[in-house]
Amino acid sequence: MPHELPPTIDPVAAARWAALAVPNPVQGRADAGGSPWLHEEVARRMEERLGWIKLQPQRWAHWEAVRGGLQAHGLLARRYPGAECYVVDSSAARSRAAVRTLSKPWWSPERWTAAPTRFETPPEGTVQMLWSNMLLHHAADPQALMAQWHGALAVDGFLMFSCFGPDTLRELRGLYQALGWPAPAHEFTDMHDWGDMLAQAGFAEPVMDMERITLTFETPQRLLQELRELGRNLHPGRFQGLRGRAWLAQLHQALATGMAGAAAGGPLSLTFEINYGHAFKPAPRLRLQAESQVSLEEMRVALRQRKKNQPIH
Repeated sequence: MPHELPPTIDPVAAARWAALAVPNPVQGRADAGGSPWLHEEVARRMEERLGWIKLQPQRWAHWEAVRGGLQAHGLLARRYPGAECYVVDSSAARSRAAVRTLSKPWWSPERWTAAPTRFETPPEGTVQMLWSNMLLHHAADPQALMAQWHGALAVDGFLMFSCFGPDTLRELRGLYQALGWPAPAHEFTDMHDWGDMLAQAGFAEPVMDMERITLTFETPQRLLQELRELGRNLHPGRFQGLRGRAWLAQLHQALATGMAGAAAGGPLSLTFEINYGHAFKPAPRLRLQAESQVSLEEMRVALRQRKKNQPIH
C-alpha cells in the first residue's frame, strides 16, 4: 500500500490522542465520562446491520468501547446475551470508565448468571465477532490494527467496523482553504482503500458501504465543541503553535458567515461521511512449494475446515 495514500496522520499526535481520556462535554476537560453522541448514533445504525449475519458469536470483542459507544455496548449485549465479551481500551482512564459503566453491581443476579465481561485483550483466535466503531480513521498504522483484529478473531469469525470517509468536514475544509489556513483535519481514507487493506490483512469477502450524515449547529461554539469530542487534527501539516484569542474570534466569525446554510442566519451545517465495513477471517491456506514443511496443527486445522465444508448428501 503506497505511503502517499491517506490517512495523512502524524503518528506522535495519533499516539497522544489514543492515550487521552474522553473529553467531558459539559466541563470541556479530559474526563472519561461518556461516548460522543455521533459515535453512539453510528453504532446504533451499524448494530442494525447485524440482523443480516446469521452467525451467533459465543465470544466477541468490543475494541475501544468508551469512544465507540457505551450505550451501543448494551445493544450488542442484548443481541448476544449468552456470549462472553472482551472490552479493549488502550487508555487506562477509559478502561477504568468501561469497568465502572459496564460491570454489573455485586447485588445484581446478572453478575452471576450472565456471560462474563472481561476487560482485557482477547487471546489469539478466540472471538467470533470483533466490533470497532469510529476508530480506524485515527490509526497512524491502520494495517497494523487490522492485523491485531485478524489475530484475535477465530476462523470464520467476522469483523464489524465504521469510520469517517473522505467527504467528512468538507464545508470546514473549504472554509480553511479559502482563508489560506492549513487543513483543519487529516485526510480520511476512501472505503475502497479500506477494502484493499482488509484483503491484504488476510480478511475475506470485505463488504463496504457508506452514508452521509449532516449535523446542524446553532452557534460556532457548539460546532467546535462537537468536533473536540470527536477527535483531533492529526495532519502533519497542521498549525504547530498555539492559537490566540484573536484567531479564535476570527474563526467564530468565519464559521458564522462562511459556512453553508449560514448566509441567511440559519444553522451551521457540517457533513460527515460514514464508512461501514465487515469481513470474515477465512481458514488459513497451506503454502506449498517444491519442498514444504507443514506443522501438525496446520494440518489439523486444514482437515477440520475441509470436513466442515464438505456437502451433506
